[in-house]
Amino acid sequence: MEGLYGRKLGMTQIFNEDGVLIPVTVIEIFPATVVGIREYASGKRNAQIAFGQAKENKIKKSVLGIFKKLNIEPKRYIKEVLLAKDENLEIGQELNVSMFEEIKKVDIIGRSKGRGFQGGVRRWGWAGGPATHGSMSHRVIGSVGPGAYPGRVIKGRHLPGHMGNERKTVQNLKVVRIDAENNVLIVKGSVPGAIKSMVFVRRSKKS
Repeated sequence: MEGLYGRKLGMTQIFNEDGVLIPVTVIEIFPATVVGIREYASGKRNAQIAFGQAKENKIKKSVLGIFKKLNIEPKRYIKEVLLAKDENLEIGQELNVSMFEEIKKVDIIGRSKGRGFQGGVRRWGWAGGPATHGSMSHRVIGSVGPGAYPGRVIKGRHLPGHMGNERKTVQNLKVVRIDAENNVLIVKGSVPGAIKSMVFVRRSKKS
């Protein structure tokens, strides 16, 4: 299967066998249950997986019927994950972090931290105006387009606006350690998103 969902717990550092310090991110992988297999006309096959704790009275009745039919505990989320053509999963099968034991590198998808409305200096790294000699234009926009022709702001111009809270993918992160007992995956490097935010961990598409 392509991957599983998890929660970013934060960053720390560990030492490898040679005594070299490695900055790592700790991710808790959510144990998931297969609740369905969907096949499309294009030949693509997706597995519907359910994960996360939830109270029965917080789930819609239409969704609750899926869990009662399979005689499993209600889950908070139901997501679709791509299946390989030659891979077969059974309804009710349990999935956990052990699926990454033979994988050396992973891609991690998450949403970056939201920064709200930001100016061009912070959002795009503008240099800003003069800082001395009575200048009153330090971090303001200034001129953003030609005057005579075409007499408008060119499409795609960097401007102040909403920053962050975007889908980001970090590729080819090395799997450093797997803790099957606690469903924890440790990867080398940084991962998008705030602490406790949800991320999707999949086998690397380029390695």
